[in-house]
Amino acid sequence: MSKMPKAEELFKSIDYTPPLTGWMETPVDFSPGNWCYPAKPEKIEYINEKLPGLWGTPRQWSPGDADWKLPANWKETVVNGFRERLGKFRTLKLFMDICVRCGACADKCHFFIGSGDPKNMPVLRAELMRSVYRGEFTLAGKILSKLTGSRVMEEDVLKEWFIYFYQCTQCRRCSLYCPYGIDTAEMTMMARELMHLVGLNTNWIMEPVTNCNITGNHLGIQPHAFKDIVDFMVDDIEEITGRRVKAPLNEHGHEILFITPSGDVFADPGIYTFMGYLMLFDYLDLDYTLSTYASEGGNFGSFTNNEVMKKLNAKMYHEANRLGCKWILGGECGHMWRVVHQYMDTMNGDTQGAQMTTPRSPITGTVFDTAAATKMLHIAEFTADLIKHGKLRLDPSRNDHLRVTFHDSCNPARGMGLLDEPRYVLKAVCNNFFEMPEGTTREQTFCCAGGSGLNTEEILEIRLRGGLPRGNALKYVQDKHGVNTMACICAIDRATLIPLADYWAPGVQITGTHELVANALVFEEGETRTMDLRQEPLPGFEDEEA
Repeated sequence: MSKMPKAEELFKSIDYTPPLTGWMETPVDFSPGNWCYPAKPEKIEYINEKLPGLWGTPRQWSPGDADWKLPANWKETVVNGFRERLGKFRTLKLFMDICVRCGACADKCHFFIGSGDPKNMPVLRAELMRSVYRGEFTLAGKILSKLTGSRVMEEDVLKEWFIYFYQCTQCRRCSLYCPYGIDTAEMTMMARELMHLVGLNTNWIMEPVTNCNITGNHLGIQPHAFKDIVDFMVDDIEEITGRRVKAPLNEHGHEILFITPSGDVFADPGIYTFMGYLMLFDYLDLDYTLSTYASEGGNFGSFTNNEVMKKLNAKMYHEANRLGCKWILGGECGHMWRVVHQYMDTMNGDTQGAQMTTPRSPITGTVFDTAAATKMLHIAEFTADLIKHGKLRLDPSRNDHLRVTFHDSCNPARGMGLLDEPRYVLKAVCNNFFEMPEGTTREQTFCCAGGSGLNTEEILEIRLRGGLPRGNALKYVQDKHGVNTMACICAIDRATLIPLADYWAPGVQITGTHELVANALVFEEGETRTMDLRQEPLPGFEDEEA
């Protein structure tokens, strides 16, 4: 990848002037930096053994080459796969037919805003697929061809799909503005499924999928390594607080199974969020266990194939059954919660054990009826309920060195309506909280531009272009209110927002919400703490730490 231009140079390079050629005739740029690296053959070989028929032939290939080494019957495979999904998924058929190209979504995609490329308009991205639907499956499209905006599936069409359906983070911001409720993210999911059938996979997605099949988490962390990492965090908590917290692993008979994304266990700054969970649970003496086998809440199946999504989601419920838990408490994750909230009940409702019940807080007695179908509760809801009932002793002044804003992670915000609870928690643990401008938050939140498996360095400029709208809103509150911290409730956000903030709003750090909860949590009356979870001095203790 070429050297990144400075932020102001990149901003000035955006050109919204439409190309002189029509969209079907406008060539696609296949130079490096415009595509994700293909999956390693050994990853496809492994997943083909576990879930055959979904991934194509393992091979070495590059999107920068003219020959992508497609199988001989690739066109038949894609068209038949398209036909099968049109019959199986009513939403796909509906979305193919009802778009009137009104353009309400056109300027809503962060990738279009940052690139000016018309094919990143949601309406045109969907047209890449819809044009093939008309050309292959409708009589008018077959007879009138381009007069109806139709084309048949050809190699250049499939290659165009690969470029542009991997410039969609499935954030669903466009769907919010569609008068017909078309969900372009679901079309992206279907297009990716079809590309996977002929081996057009990306490694940043397929490696986590295979790892999750092997070890139960995206990062391939083995059970003993998972335990070692948790033990290191317990040591750090003791150094910070003087308290040795409990972190039960694989223990039978507990009421709650806690599952969070593996990024919280392994990656900075997610580890501080995980430490926050451990401290909160120890404070409550919560009857829970972690699992080294269901050690991942995230679900990369939502970026690959509905069958994989179902399989990876089911492991959480199988483990809850094995350990005899009554319900699942889930950590701060994005796509984990879209899968659970929107798809789980129809995909995995039959895997819930007879012992599993609607989540009920053992601390406040609150029954969370909205989680009755899934038996799984988001930790932001759990903690907000604790605060509402006065069950936590908090000292928000411990976060006074932070001036905090909140990024609504796309999947919890638009995918499950989790808007007020994180803010309620943050305002209880921070004295300095500031909202980004209206139109950039809550349901209208802008994306981190690295979700749906796009958090990879080879497309960094595309990601940072896509991150412009979020970066612009962040820069606004940085300049106006001195914001130096952006909190979120998503592990992918905690990774992707770091380079975004460094580029568009230098000086802003990224944090999980429960890191700030743990900073403010007072275990004992009169307790003195000199460090936050990052072992940096708390306000008033700078000289002592020095």
